[in-house]
Amino acid sequence: MSILYNTPLMPFLPSPTPPLSSNNNFAYPIISFSRPSSSSPRCFSSLLEMDGTVGQCLYPLHRTKTIHLVRHAQGIHNVEGEKDHNAYLSEELFDAHLTPLGWRQVDNLRKHVYECGVNKKIELVIVSPLLRTMQTAVGVFGGERYMDGINAPPLMVENAGKSNHPAISSLHSPPFIAVELCREHLIESDEDVLWRANVREKDDEVAARGQKFLNWLWTRKEKEIAVVSHSGFLYHTLSGFGNDCYPSVKSEICTHFANCELRSVVLVDRGMIGSDPATTNYPGKNPQGLDLPSDVAEEIQPQKRES
Repeated sequence: MSILYNTPLMPFLPSPTPPLSSNNNFAYPIISFSRPSSSSPRCFSSLLEMDGTVGQCLYPLHRTKTIHLVRHAQGIHNVEGEKDHNAYLSEELFDAHLTPLGWRQVDNLRKHVYECGVNKKIELVIVSPLLRTMQTAVGVFGGERYMDGINAPPLMVENAGKSNHPAISSLHSPPFIAVELCREHLIESDEDVLWRANVREKDDEVAARGQKFLNWLWTRKEKEIAVVSHSGFLYHTLSGFGNDCYPSVKSEICTHFANCELRSVVLVDRGMIGSDPATTNYPGKNPQGLDLPSDVAEEIQPQKRES
């Protein structure tokens, strides 16, 4: 999956010293953003939308990021929502914690990311600042179990969110950042800059917020990032991509996520948003020497004869 922005990027920068999570069970910073406007940069999923051709795309590696998208594991709101959909609008369940089944889903996904080696590649974990996503993030990507003689601060304290779960350490774990932009549908109030009394965020507003989140990702230096978020946010953020692909490919990108599902995608910067230089490219001609390619020589030889 690739992205092209045809409007200038305005980076959404965090405050110089982001506060720690307001939830005392966790220890990593939260980055808050002002509410996005209804407009968002337009994006395309490949060169096909530009030139009408069919086939593969090729683009410089240093202008890409690998993003591992994860929906949180089963929360108590999912259980209640199956019984009554209005439960998803309940203030009491807005910051729902994981169920025992949800924690088993977390354990299974953790095993998977270790078996396939993803855990060794991830440089940063970005997570929605809600309890169910934070529990999922630290459970899947958090550090190893405590070992004798090793003192590492916990990412999550014991029994966080009434989980009856042991503490999760930060030993050998990537850094974590809680980011407001990747929350689920928002309901705003005076207490939260992203809430409005009794008004739920519209789907197109979620999609616009998702585009702002992707813009912000390009301000990060990390090349391989895990994002732990919510079904609605992930679905509406990705729904603008894959329209030029075969339906089966489109469905890989844009269908709703199951609880604790992981999808890995590649984002491509074709709008000169990223500024990181290539780390694997090599300029050649070291030491200097004659290196006129044969096909170029064939092109210029007739010109020499004519002159």
